[in-house]
Amino acid sequence: MQKTFLIICLFIAMVSCNKETKQNTEVKMEVTNNCIPTFNADSAYNYTAQQVAFGPRVPNSKAHKACANYFISEFKKFGAEVIEQDATLRTYDNIALEAKNIIASFNLENKNRILLCAHWDSRPFADHDSNPDNHKTPIDGANDSAGSCGILMEIARQIGINNPTIGVDIILFDAEDWGVPKFENKYEGGWCLGSKYWAANPHTQGYTAKYGILLDMASAKNARFYKETVSMYYASDIVKKVWQKAHELGYEEYFVNKYGGSIEDDHVPVNQIRKIPCIDIIQSDPNSQNGFGSYWHTVDDNMDAVSKETIKAVGETITHIIYNEK
Repeated sequence: MQKTFLIICLFIAMVSCNKETKQNTEVKMEVTNNCIPTFNADSAYNYTAQQVAFGPRVPNSKAHKACANYFISEFKKFGAEVIEQDATLRTYDNIALEAKNIIASFNLENKNRILLCAHWDSRPFADHDSNPDNHKTPIDGANDSAGSCGILMEIARQIGINNPTIGVDIILFDAEDWGVPKFENKYEGGWCLGSKYWAANPHTQGYTAKYGILLDMASAKNARFYKETVSMYYASDIVKKVWQKAHELGYEEYFVNKYGGSIEDDHVPVNQIRKIPCIDIIQSDPNSQNGFGSYWHTVDDNMDAVSKETIKAVGETITHIIYNEK
C-alpha cells in the first residue's frame, strides 16, 4: 500500500502538481511536501469579488445574511464540516448585533491542528474618509477584509481536493469592525466582538490548536506586512516560520523583515483567552497618517484596492506552511 501511494504521488508530482484542479469531486489524496497544491490567485480574487457584490457585510443587514449563507454553502462544497456560531453581541453604543462566527473544519479526526482566521464583516462607518458626508456610510471592505476571506476560501478549496497531513480549522470571525468611530467623542473600544466571544465560548469544548494565523487587510496593492508586536510576544517562532517561508518563495518585498507596531485585532483574544499562539499578517504603512492604506475605513476600500499579486504572495505562503506542517 505504501509503495503504491509513493508511485501515485510521484506520478502526480511529475505530471500535474502545478496544474489547477478544476473539479472538487476528484479523488482526495494525501499530499507530500514534494507536491504542494498551486494556490490560484484568480480564484481567491473571484471569491473576494463575490463577497463585495453582496454590498457592505454589516451585521443585521440583508447583505450580511446573504454573505453568511454564501460562505456556508461554499465551505460545504469543499467538504468541510461547518459550524455556525450565532450570538447576540453588544456594540460600544449598546446596539444588539446578530453575529455569526463561521467555522469550517477539515480532517476532524486529526488532533494535530492549526487555525486560520479572518474577520468577514465590513465596517459600518467610513469614518476616515476625506469627505465628512461619508463618515456614516458603510464601506465595501474589499481589502478589510473580503480579500483575507477570499484567500482562506481558496485554501479551503485546495484542502478539499488535496488532504494535508494535519487538521485545519478556518474561522471567519464576525463583528470585528464595529469599533468606536473617529467622529464619536468616546473612548476607544468595541473591536473584535466575534473573536472575543469565540475565544471564551469555542465551537468545540476545550478546543485548541498548535498555532493560529490571522489574516487582516492581506490583499491590498503593494501591501507590506511587518512583524506585529503582539504576534512576536506570543508566537515569535510562528512569525519566523511564516516570514522565512515567504522569503524562500520570493515574497520578501511583501513580508518585510522588520518589526511593526502593536495592533488590537482578532489574534489578541485567541492568544490571551484561548491560549493558542496566534500571529497577525496585517498590512501596515508606518509612513501613512493612519498607519494603514489611504483607503482604510473609507468608501475607497473597494475592488480597486485589491491586488491579485498580493493575494498570491499571502495565499501561496500560507499554503506552503500548511502542506509542510507535520
